[in-house]
Amino acid sequence: MRRPHRTKASPAPSRQTRLDALRGVAILMMVAFHTCYDLTHFGYAHFRMLEDPFWTTWRTLIVSCFVFLAGASQQLSLAGSQRSFYTRLAQVGGCAVLVSLVTLALFGTRWIYFGVLHFFTLAALLTRPVLSRPAILGWGGVGLLLLAQVLASPLMDSRPLNWIGLAAHKPATEDYAPLVPWLGLYWLGAWLQLRFPHWSGAQALTSARPTRLFALLGRHALLIYMLHQPLLFGLMSAFRL
Repeated sequence: MRRPHRTKASPAPSRQTRLDALRGVAILMMVAFHTCYDLTHFGYAHFRMLEDPFWTTWRTLIVSCFVFLAGASQQLSLAGSQRSFYTRLAQVGGCAVLVSLVTLALFGTRWIYFGVLHFFTLAALLTRPVLSRPAILGWGGVGLLLLAQVLASPLMDSRPLNWIGLAAHKPATEDYAPLVPWLGLYWLGAWLQLRFPHWSGAQALTSARPTRLFALLGRHALLIYMLHQPLLFGLMSAFRL
């Protein structure tokens, strides 16, 4: 009996590539936002970055994309080794410390003591033990988002406490990403990836050239995050000379 002829199937594109592509889009939005912020900082433009709803909403959208995708990506990383997890965690945590030190020198009292990278470091540690628990991720994520909408107290305004969230007033800092509500969105990203692993789009999307470019940017998101502001500051400072 003749064996049926089998054609060699091409490997299915990984879901990580799709998430990287979405992260790449968020990276481009972040660079554009910070370019406008820096133009205002150096006096080349006069955007109302901290007051205008357009700019504050855009900033929230960018952070939301990063946080949600980070939660989904951590769910995928569960199959990897603990060593790779803690290596990545050390990289992000080290960059968070560097951001704090540099902004302390540049901005004084407005230094970044709990920004996006600080949040990612702590969120990864808090999330890893419950990555296989959809009820905790789903209901806990929704609960944290709702809690931030209904509860805020001046007791949480002090710097030793406001990194948790639920503060009545936003602190004076250049970047602020408290655990509540952002951990809720992080957990929902992990929940969606756990329950619907193919949520991120049609398979054909990953073969498109723009998608591959976005994925390349997304795979190097941390490097771009750390380098783009020094480069922008350097260029804009040079034009002032």
